[in-house]
Amino acid sequence: MNGLVRFETAEGRSVVVEVDTREPGFRPAASGKIITEAQNRFEEALAGVHDAAESALRVFREGRLDPDGVEIEFGVKLNAEAGAVIAKTAVEGHLLVKLSWSSAG
Repeated sequence: MNGLVRFETAEGRSVVVEVDTREPGFRPAASGKIITEAQNRFEEALAGVHDAAESALRVFREGRLDPDGVEIEFGVKLNAEAGAVIAKTAVEGHLLVKLSWSSAG
């Protein structure tokens, strides 16, 4: 079942996100209220995912592979209590990495 969670941004704007109400940390809104207030700001919710992306990028850019380009793709799922988490696919955690090199010549 899905519900709505409102995150506030640092600028005071609202971001409303659809979430799975079966996830841990979801508490139903007060009677008659259709949107639950998040426990932290939108930027705070995304901070962990930002750090994870930055770390993954550093891992693939440094070292012997030395690619010309790195693409990292992952799904982000928002939760009323946990904030943002890297979403899983039907079977495993979702993380797609593409490395590219241009031909020397």
